[in-house]
Amino acid sequence: MARLLAIDYGTKRCGIAVSDPLQIIANGLTTVHSKDILNFLETYFQKEAVEVIIVGDPKKLSGEATDATVHVNAFVKQLHKKFPEMKIERIDERFTSKMAFQTMIDSGLKKKARQNKELVDEISATIILQSYMEMKK
Repeated sequence: MARLLAIDYGTKRCGIAVSDPLQIIANGLTTVHSKDILNFLETYFQKEAVEVIIVGDPKKLSGEATDATVHVNAFVKQLHKKFPEMKIERIDERFTSKMAFQTMIDSGLKKKARQNKELVDEISATIILQSYMEMKK
C-alpha cells in the first residue's frame, strides 16, 4: 500500500503529516514554507509512494468559507496542475489548531515550546490525517 499525506496549508507555512505504508498510524513529518511546498512534495513523491493527498479545508463554525479558503483553493488547483495523476481530497479542519495546542499542553510541553507555530502546524496536519483515516474506516 502507499502512504496518505495530509497538508495543513497556510500562506506562510504548511504542516505535513504522513501515514505508515499500511495506513494505520498518522505521524507528523515536517513543516515547509508555503513557497517551497510543491518542490518538497515532488521530491517526497520520488522517494515514497503516496495514494492520496488530504488538504485541510478551513471553515467557520457555521460551515461557511473563511478568508483562508481562497488561498487553499488556489493551492489545491496548483496541486492538480503539478500532480494530475494524484488523488486529492479535502477534509474539514475546524478546531485542528486548537486541538493541536491542547495536545501540546497535554503532552507536557513547556510554554516556550507551545509557541512554536511550526509544531502547531505539523500537529494540525497529523490531526487532519487522523480524522481522514478514521472517516475512511
